[in-house]
Amino acid sequence: MNQLMSRASTDAPEGAESAPPGNPPGALPEELRAELIAFRRDLHMHPELGNQEFRTTAAIKARLEKAGLTPRVLPVGTGLVCDVGGTPESAGRPVLALRADIDALPIPDTKTSVSYRSTVPDRAHACGHDVHTTVVLGAGLVLAGLARAGQLPHPVRLIFQPAEEVLPGGATDAVACGALDGVGRIIAVHCDPRVDAGRIGLRHGPITSACDRLEVSLDGPGGHTARPHLTTDLVTAAAKVVSDVPALVGRRVDARSGLSVTWGRIDAGHACNVIPQHAELSGTIRCLDINTWRQAPDIVHAAVQEVADLYRAKSVINYVRGVPPVVNDPDVTDLLRASMTARRGVEAVEDTEQSLGGEDFSWYLEHVPGAMARLGVRTPGERGVRDLHQGDFDADEHAITVGVELFTAAAFLDAATRTA
Repeated sequence: MNQLMSRASTDAPEGAESAPPGNPPGALPEELRAELIAFRRDLHMHPELGNQEFRTTAAIKARLEKAGLTPRVLPVGTGLVCDVGGTPESAGRPVLALRADIDALPIPDTKTSVSYRSTVPDRAHACGHDVHTTVVLGAGLVLAGLARAGQLPHPVRLIFQPAEEVLPGGATDAVACGALDGVGRIIAVHCDPRVDAGRIGLRHGPITSACDRLEVSLDGPGGHTARPHLTTDLVTAAAKVVSDVPALVGRRVDARSGLSVTWGRIDAGHACNVIPQHAELSGTIRCLDINTWRQAPDIVHAAVQEVADLYRAKSVINYVRGVPPVVNDPDVTDLLRASMTARRGVEAVEDTEQSLGGEDFSWYLEHVPGAMARLGVRTPGERGVRDLHQGDFDADEHAITVGVELFTAAAFLDAATRTA
C-alpha cells in the first residue's frame, strides 16, 4: 500500500488535480466538482420514489455514456450498474463495487432558502440519496479518466440501486439481477447530519439496525359504549396491544439485542359512543442483533396473539420482513479508514455509534464482505441538526468531494492489497 501511495502524484491523467505526496490518484478536478454539484441539485429538484426513478436513471446513464462507459439498466426498469476499467491482467479477479441508492421520500420539501428545492409536490430527497448518487457517479467518472490513462489497476463496479426506502429494499432486486456477479467487496456511504463535512464516521461490526414492518388487524363484535361487557372492546384491546406488546417483547430477548416495537399508526372507531368492530395498528420492529432479528417474527407474533386473546379480539398479523442490520466487515472498514486517512489525515475519521435506522445495503453483505461509512454533511460550525427524513434536510455539498475522493482512494488501496 505504501509503495502505491508513494507514486500517487505521478502521471496524473489530463485534467485531473495532482494528488499530494502519499495520496493515491483520483483527486476531484475543479471543473468536475462544479458539474457534480449541479448534477446533485438537479436530482434534488426532481425527486422520484422507489421503483419510479426513470428520470434519475436516464440522467445517470447519459452521463456515464458521455464518459465512454457502458451502463446497464437493471431489468426492473430503474437503477443501473456500470463497470469501469479492467485489463487482461485483472480479468477474473473480484471487483470492488461502489453502491448508491437513488430514490427519494414521499414528504414535502420545506426548505425556503435554496434555489434547488424540490419541484415535485410531496416528494423530497430528505435522506441524502441525491448525494450518494452523485458521489458514486463522480467516483466513476474520475476512475474512468484514470482507466483511459492506463492508471486504474483494478476494475470497479458502480451500482445505482433503486427503491432503498421500499421494504425489503431494492438491493434484493439488484442482487437478483446479478449486480454482485464477480464482486469481491462492496462499499457505500450514508449521509450523516451529525458529522461535519470533511469527515466520515466508521464502525467495525453492526452500524445500523434491522427494520421490519408490523401490521395488526383486530376484529370482534362491537356495540354501545353503555354495554362494553356485551362486546369485544376493540379500542381497549388495541390500546393494550400498543402498550403491552413492546413490554412483552422486551422481556423475551436479551436486552442487549435491542429488539423493540414502536407503533406509528392506530385506527379504531368513528363515534364516541360506539365500540367499533375493527381496529388497525402498524409500526416497525427494530433490532441491533442479527441473530435475534432472525427470531423476531415468532417472538412478536406470539406477543400480539397473547394480548389480543386476553381481550377476546381476533387478530390478523402481517409481519413484513424488511432489512437485517448492516454489519461492517472489519477488513473493508479498515480499507475505508486507510483511504480517508490517505486523503485527509487521521483526524478526518471518527468513531460512530450503531444507528437504529435500517438500510438495505445489508442485503449485499449477505453475499460479499463490505462496509458503509457515515459521510459528514453538516456545515462545520452550524448549530443544531437538520435530521434525515425531515423536509428541511440539506447537505453541505463539500461532502460530494469528500465522498468521491474516499471512493477513488479505496479503489486504489483495495487493488494494492489484493492478492487474488
